Amino acid sequence: MHKWTSRILTTLALSVSITGTAFAEPFKIGYLLPNPVSEIGWSSELAAGGRALEEHFGDKVELQMIENLGEGPDSARVMNKMAADGVGMLILGSFAYQQEGVKLAARYPDLKVVHIGGYLQGPNFSTLTPRHYEAAYLCGMASGMATETNSLGVIAAFPLPEVLNIMNAYVLGAQRSNPDIEPVKVIWLNSWFDPANEKASTESFASQSVDVVFSLFPGTPAPVVAAEELGIYVTVTHSDNSRFAPNRHLCAGQLHFGPTLITKVQEAMDGAFQENDIFAGVQDGTIEAAGLGGPLTQAQKDEILAVQEEMRAGTFNPFTGPIAAMDGAEMIAAGAALDDGAIKGMNFLVQGINTNLPK
Repeated sequence: MHKWTSRILTTLALSVSITGTAFAEPFKIGYLLPNPVSEIGWSSELAAGGRALEEHFGDKVELQMIENLGEGPDSARVMNKMAADGVGMLILGSFAYQQEGVKLAARYPDLKVVHIGGYLQGPNFSTLTPRHYEAAYLCGMASGMATETNSLGVIAAFPLPEVLNIMNAYVLGAQRSNPDIEPVKVIWLNSWFDPANEKASTESFASQSVDVVFSLFPGTPAPVVAAEELGIYVTVTHSDNSRFAPNRHLCAGQLHFGPTLITKVQEAMDGAFQENDIFAGVQDGTIEAAGLGGPLTQAQKDEILAVQEEMRAGTFNPFTGPIAAMDGAEMIAAGAALDDGAIKGMNFLVQGINTNLPK
């Protein structure tokens, strides 16, 4: 049985008027995370989103955060208990939580559910997916600028559409800044959280003359620390890791869950919860390129940030053609751009990647 720990992140107190009459009780939020909250990574940034809620709403909310919550029966039991106890909202931080979340949102009319990273829709249920691919494109530009061997490596979890669009955007960004890069190497972890193999994969890439590694969804600083020790550059998703690799950290896709979660909690508190599918990126303040370092000159950083500003203005889509798949087939025609549905459902790899999709 998975062990999970519960941390009550808010000291609760009822607001009492001068006459002693209590105001409304705080809005109760159950906040579930799949991994331990470490110094960086997915659960760390989700926890930061919870802190943003506390800072914004103060004692108007009661936040119960549970980290390292296993999938399957453990998470279902916790979610059902919270719903039965009358929480007003569940914020779910794992892809695997969404099936039970949809069921509970339909069963309890007063419960609102925000699922981060999912795709299902239903009554009282909303999804939030970061546009990781936008920051990945920018970090790809940085990687193309920094490499001396023209050899890049990607450490990836599973061949899901979200992973594929991030990987593709990274490679397209690298090709933009450096047309001479070799086909990008890939190691598939088949896990969302495997620090030992992330480190081993970084070491393996270094032995193959890869001098920039992109760790896609790291849960700890393991690949970043390894890159610093090996003398190669590293880019990551989720969190700025520059403090763990002061000389070799090149770029990170820094997440900011707070702004969108604040909006969703306010909707629920106002009785105006929207059952929407949110795809949030640079334009929404949900993600940005951060920790630009390594050998990048100020002019190169400015070039990367200028593209980020185009994203912020809504004038640049990384998936604008012409773009070909690995076999050379045209996937996006010149001048055309993928819409959000096609990006979310991406099922191909762009030309310039040296891997086969695991089955």
